[in-house]
Amino acid sequence: MPRVLSSEDVADFRQRLLDAALRRFAEEGATGLSLRRLAGDLGVSATTPYRYFHDKEEILAALRAQAFDHFAASLERAYEQSAGSDPMLRAAAVSRAYIEFALADPGAYRLMFDTTQDDDERYPDLARAGERAKRTMTRHVDAMIDQGSVSGDADLIGHVFWSAIHGLLMLRLAGKIDEAAFERILHASMEALSRGFGMSIPEQLQKQPKKRGGK
Repeated sequence: MPRVLSSEDVADFRQRLLDAALRRFAEEGATGLSLRRLAGDLGVSATTPYRYFHDKEEILAALRAQAFDHFAASLERAYEQSAGSDPMLRAAAVSRAYIEFALADPGAYRLMFDTTQDDDERYPDLARAGERAKRTMTRHVDAMIDQGSVSGDADLIGHVFWSAIHGLLMLRLAGKIDEAAFERILHASMEALSRGFGMSIPEQLQKQPKKRGGK
């Protein structure tokens, strides 16, 4: 008689399966995901993963939701730890947390922003996690608007800065620019955008990063 699995057993195996899927994704992208291959990675029968996930798309959605949650937690932590700071310094802390997350876990970053599925709304947990992550990228802008540091639409301003950082990160992850060039371009971009939106830049953020060469 098969053993009855507890909720903890189910959660543990699902996470093991997701960990294996993340490794596959990092090496081969979404095309490398198949329930049969993941079963082989875990040393279980080919049918076992189907007891936990309906298909490859459901696994991919779960991976993306997990990535969004980890990402959001990193930005939320930076936001809370910088409480009481000048709004621009707080925004800088959140931006740095964004960059550090992407560079530390490029697989998760690509899952979030370089992977699409036909209908995210089919997966409630993914939709929830995506909305949570989206809020982390505009909350610090709301704080600047509340204090009068800038005026305008928080969502638009947040997306303008996000676009600049994301573009630079994709160049960095693709090896098109090195660390020194990334930092110099990032500083120049953030300063230009900040001044364009009429933001007063704190002295701590005005210092140009030391030049170390770059592509």
